[in-house]
This record gives sequence, structure tokens and C-alpha cells, in this order.
Amino acid sequence: MLHRIRWHRVSALAVATALLVAVEAAQAAVPITEVTNDPFSNLQSQHPTAVEPDTFAFGSTIVTVSQVGRYFDGGASGTGFATSTDGGATWTSAVLPGLTVHQSPPGPYDRVTDPVIAYDPQDGVWLAQSLALTEAGGLTGVAVVVNRSTDGLTWSGPVVAAQAGPGQDFDKNWLACDTHPASPHYGNCYATWDDFGNGNLLLQNRSTDGGLTWSNPVPTGNNATGLGGQPVVQPNGDVIIPAGNAFLTAIIAFRSTNGGVSWSNAALVSPAPTHTVAGNLRTDALPSAEIDAAGRVYVVWQDCRFRKACKVNDLVMTTSTDGVTWTPVTRIPIDSLNSGVDHFIPGLGVDPSSTTGQLALTYYFYRSSRCNKKSPCQLEVGHVQSNDGGVNWSPPTDVAGPFAVTWVADTTQGRMVGDYISTSWLNGRAWPAFAVASAPVGTVFDEPIAVPTGGLIAATGGFVNNSSGEHPVADAASDHASPRSPIRHR
Repeated sequence: MLHRIRWHRVSALAVATALLVAVEAAQAAVPITEVTNDPFSNLQSQHPTAVEPDTFAFGSTIVTVSQVGRYFDGGASGTGFATSTDGGATWTSAVLPGLTVHQSPPGPYDRVTDPVIAYDPQDGVWLAQSLALTEAGGLTGVAVVVNRSTDGLTWSGPVVAAQAGPGQDFDKNWLACDTHPASPHYGNCYATWDDFGNGNLLLQNRSTDGGLTWSNPVPTGNNATGLGGQPVVQPNGDVIIPAGNAFLTAIIAFRSTNGGVSWSNAALVSPAPTHTVAGNLRTDALPSAEIDAAGRVYVVWQDCRFRKACKVNDLVMTTSTDGVTWTPVTRIPIDSLNSGVDHFIPGLGVDPSSTTGQLALTYYFYRSSRCNKKSPCQLEVGHVQSNDGGVNWSPPTDVAGPFAVTWVADTTQGRMVGDYISTSWLNGRAWPAFAVASAPVGTVFDEPIAVPTGGLIAATGGFVNNSSGEHPVADAASDHASPRSPIRHR
């Protein structure tokens, strides 16, 4: 049984600075610290729930953002943040101001979703991006917005980075800034999202002034469709965006070599066959992308190509030095090929100071891919690391759980901890953020965002696991039918 987490509630406007209570989950190797709670109480949302965290670290500061107050049919009551300015020792948490009607003073939007955090060192500003939703005429993505902060603690109201026009319906945004001082485009920040109203057309824009103003959106060279793109910036200023295709049956990628003025054609990186995750859990083959100091791009997603009949998801990886040519897809050897452990929702972190690929990968898993009503599905959080670009990996660390999948927020697309999670490096340790849950009391949930207390280092035993010599199963294919229309994730 998961030890119940103590709640430290904050009002939607207050900022409470404290070392939040660290608690240890049953069967977990590390203690965890709760950093984000849901302070809202509007009747339409599920409370208290916090899901879908993103993280970014720079200097001694790490910021995580997440949805708080999850709706069943999409979006959340607000975007929460948690910030540590002392290397993860203490945390400040609240909600970003001025976003939704549920705040005081109220913002202009009904709901928000898809929170992302980035830092622009050229202008010394943190950018917290959200997708704004309106309920009028059906739930619609009407704008990509950013809240700005110089310290990660005090935030501006939202700046509109992209406004949807007639017939447009924005979804699945992401953001990254050029942090390389020698880059010709140092300080540029790049956003990507898709327009579900036009078949998941991928759109991109940029800011050159710390998020105050944004260029007009432009598509890829071949008007590609997709979702879940994650920009990464190379030391020479080139921007590479891996993404899922519009049906999340493949990984694609495209790039800009002129500071985001224009973008190449999107091209196939790899098919992405997947096993249907049990327990009605919301999860898909969305990519998690990061980059090292040498400019190598790493992309991880859930995939069943190494398993007969696609009975289990592994996490797999490919890399590239230019966003055009990609290495063969390899399996991350968390468990053996005859294991029934199902792995999903990866959050990859790459040490930005490492030129040899110091990787940290956090993920959710079931100990049995065949869990069901008779043997209920129990979610757990695991973590592995690599010091050589993913050739060899540490033994897995059990970070959090187990907890019942039925304890987490429910949505029209299944139970939800997040379409993605995130891991960042800070002071030589990995800092993932993830949703955990304790048993609801009636209709009252207990699902906060947590981080490992003190961060994570590789499990003892050395970097001994590798997948050398493994090959995908011939004609590997998903164990479910492909979607008949483009996917939208709210």
C-alpha cells in the first residue's frame, strides 16, 4: 500500500515556500517529495489532481509545471508550478496567474492544458507555456500562451504567442530555447504545436525577445501533420523537432537551419508499433526528445517491436547528429526480453554539459502487462541511467508506487498521469517529476506531482545492461487497429 502523502495546500494566489514533506513509497528505493498540489475547487474538475509535468533546470534553479484540477473531457482548471532555487532542497509552489476563469482575478480562458517550461539565458527569463481552451461551441484550443518570470517564482500574466483563427483548433504544444552562447541564434525560443482543425497540421513560431513577441506561425516544408513535437537546439543553432505522426503510428522529424524562419520537410524516423496498455490508461507513442552538449539528439518512445505478438511495450531509442539520418532503433534493456513488465510514458533527460551522452530515463510501468480486473493494474515509476549515450544502462531504480490506476484522474481517453513526464539534470543528479496517487475518498482524489528527494543517481551495480545483438521481431506490428482519424490529446 502506498504511504499516504501529506498535503501542503496553497491558495491559487499564494506562494508557499517550504521544504515539503518527503515520504517513501512502498517498494520504492528512494523517498519522494510532493511539490505540486491542486488548489482549485470548481465543481466541473476532479480534485485534487495534478498531472502531466514538464521540468527544466538551469544554474541552481529547477522549475516544473503541470496541469492542476483535471477535467474529464479535457484540460485543467489551471497550470501549477513548483520551483526550487537551491538545487532541489526547498520548493515554492502555486499556480500561474491570469490564465483561467477559476482564478482571482479571473483570466480570459475556460481551461488550460499541455504545460511546458523553458529558460532563455540570453534574456534571463523563464517561459511557462500553456495551451488555452475555450468551451464555447465545443472544447477548442484557442491560443498558445506563455507566462514569463525572471526568477521562476513571480510570474507575469499570459502573453499570447499564437492565436487560433476561424476553423483552427490548437493542440499539443511544446517550447525550447537556444541556450548555446556561441550559436548565431542564441536566445531564440521555438514553439511547435498542431492544428487539429486542419488534420493536425504542424505549426512553428519563434521569439527573439524573451517571449514578449512571437513570429507568425509557419508549417513544415511539406505541410506535415503530426503531434507531440519536442524542439531541441544544437550548439550551432540548428533546431530539430521529433514528433509523432497524426495517428501516432510513427515518429517523424524536421529541422530549421535558419533560426526558425523556415522548416524542412518532415521525414519518417521510424514506425512505432505499440502494445495496448491495460487498465484503461491514457498513453500513446509520443516521443521524449533531448540533446547533449555535442549536439546529438536522443528520442525515446514506447514500442513493442522486440516482443512476439506485441504483448509488451519496451522503451526504445534512436539518435541523430543532424535530424536527417537516424541510428537503428534499439531497445532500452530495463527488463529481459522474456519479461512481462510493460513500460510506457517515458521522460528522458540528458545532462546538457555532457558530450558523451549522460542519460536519465524515468517511466511508468506495470509489473505484468496482463493485469486486469481480477489482478488489478498497479502503476509504478522506474528510472535508469546511461553514461555512454545509451549503449550501457544501470539497473532500474523503483522510484514510486505501486498505486492503483483507478486512483488517478479519469478522462475521455482513459485514466491519466500525463501524456508525458519529464526529467532534468541538476548538480550531477537526475530530477524527474511525475504524478503519484493515494486512494480517493469518495469522489475526492489525492494525485499530486512529486520528485525524488535529493534527486537520483544511478542504481548500484554499475552500467551493466545493454541490448547488443537484439533484433526486432519480423513484421512487428501493433496489437490494435490504427486510428481512422488524426488524434487529439487534451
